[in-house]
Amino acid sequence: MQIVTVSIKTEDIKDKIIWFLKHLENEGVEILSQEDVNDLKLLIATRAEKSIPFSE
Repeated sequence: MQIVTVSIKTEDIKDKIIWFLKHLENEGVEILSQEDVNDLKLLIATRAEKSIPFSE
C-alpha cells in the first residue's frame, strides 16, 4: 500500500480532486483527511492505557 499526502490550496481544486478520487474507490483508493489520520493515531495510542469504570 502506498500513502500519498496532497496539500491543496483552494476549495475548488480540492472538490475536483476528491470527485476524481471517489471514482477510483472501487479500484482500492481510500480517501482520508489528515485530521482523520491524526485522530486514529491518538485512539491507537490510548489502547494501552488502563481504563477506569465510571462508577468509581
